[in-house]
Amino acid sequence: MTEFKIKDLSMEDRPRERLCSMGAQVLSNAELLAVLIGSGTKEHSALRIAEEMTKGEGLYRQVARWQRVQEFKHIKGLGNARAARILAAMELGRRIACASAVESEHITSPGDGAQYLMGRLRNETHEKFVVLLLNTKNRVIKTEQIAEGSLTSAVVHPREVFAPAVVAHAACILVAHNHPSGDPYPSTEDRNLTRALEEAGNILGIPLLDHLVIGDGCYYSFKEHGDL
Repeated sequence: MTEFKIKDLSMEDRPRERLCSMGAQVLSNAELLAVLIGSGTKEHSALRIAEEMTKGEGLYRQVARWQRVQEFKHIKGLGNARAARILAAMELGRRIACASAVESEHITSPGDGAQYLMGRLRNETHEKFVVLLLNTKNRVIKTEQIAEGSLTSAVVHPREVFAPAVVAHAACILVAHNHPSGDPYPSTEDRNLTRALEEAGNILGIPLLDHLVIGDGCYYSFKEHGDL
């Protein structure tokens, strides 16, 4: 049985035409991905390839976490050029998600910090530890990645966290790291590090506002839970 091609669909049902006439927001995940893929193969249409990639939670559990062209090799009908387009779109999405909060006046709550960092850290496959350098109005001066570790840990020392804060004359800092498992509940090591950072911040006069652990669409705030 020959699979239908996108050109076999009526004009109003083709993903790219629907996007042009109605806007990207009306398209499904598979349709958006099909627009990026562009054309299919003799065996599979672009939409069919996209549907296979996004079925279930595939878009969020797999595609969003891939960062190398080689990770797409098992997808039939998807070559390096198409994979590169998808990776570029994903990276733009991450950068937009990270940049959106910069335009807000300041980080006023743990939720603001989590929103700012969620796009950057949510889908990382290894732990990454970052610090937000804030001015006296809690506006973000700069975001620095301090460490990148394994699936379960990243080794961090207080001096590495506060060094960029001293250089940038930050008034205070907010630190965060991700849990690739998706569960943001802090480990014993996370709690010990938070205490060490709090003590170092008090000595340096650069207080630690919060430590956020980013999970899969959720977060844990040491401040909200009364641990800071």
